[in-house]
Amino acid sequence: MGESRKRRFGDRRDGRRLRTLDPYNAMIPFVMKKRNEASNCFSDAFEITEVEKYLRAKRMHGFPGMGLLHLFIATYIRTASQYPAINRFVSGQRVYARYNIEFVMTIKKEMRADAPETSVKIIFEPGDTINDVYYKLNKEIKKAKNKEESTDTDKLAKALMKMPRLVLKFIVRLLEIMDYFGIMPKAILKVSPFHGTMAITDLGSIGLPAIYHHLYNFGNMPMFIALGTKRKAMELRPDGLVIERKYVDYKLVADERCSDGFLFSQAFRYFRSILRKPHLLDESPETIVDDIE
Repeated sequence: MGESRKRRFGDRRDGRRLRTLDPYNAMIPFVMKKRNEASNCFSDAFEITEVEKYLRAKRMHGFPGMGLLHLFIATYIRTASQYPAINRFVSGQRVYARYNIEFVMTIKKEMRADAPETSVKIIFEPGDTINDVYYKLNKEIKKAKNKEESTDTDKLAKALMKMPRLVLKFIVRLLEIMDYFGIMPKAILKVSPFHGTMAITDLGSIGLPAIYHHLYNFGNMPMFIALGTKRKAMELRPDGLVIERKYVDYKLVADERCSDGFLFSQAFRYFRSILRKPHLLDESPETIVDDIE
């Protein structure tokens, strides 16, 4: 996204510093220092009649298993390609534009209560189509569910948990300081489930409604989205006829320090418009908008 730019003093390995923010927005991270105290909650739903028709057609044309999660991620990527402000993050009390679009998911290796969990991080580009999302997401999930292999995130966690707790506490604090100054090792940034564009969970796949999931103060993840189960609703049309519609709820928690409400509202209006016309995701966007300097 912006990784091809020459890195300047003050930039990080995972993003470039925004130097032309207005003074008020640049000051906000000094007032609200932690991500949790700067969290805004948002709840919405989208009608899925056309979406389900679209997904059925995709599954019939060589994309078995393509579902709402693929579509939702692809829609968010498309939105970020036009409204890059939703791909910012705050670190060290400064606002950055992230180079890539990085989604983090926690998955179970098997659908059993005693099965271990693991995290996967999937890197996307703003020009990715829903087909790209399908292949990239499925590849990482398949790799993570392999019982014989541990993910890089698992390997790091196992190594850290072998240490005495006081040593581990010191290491975590050291990593926080390094992250503050933008010198976190690249190898850790690559596998950290606390650094990325957003964490997303599909609770509908296990029969649960959407929830508001907290943000982590460690790292720089500015958003967490939860998808819920499908639900039906009876609605009254203007002509007086009662019809049944089907919806999926989703809830998000976002770090408000990254952008102002007006930009977020524009981005989510665009997001909803793409959900109503999912076929637009079959092709890359005509243009990709870069964030401010």
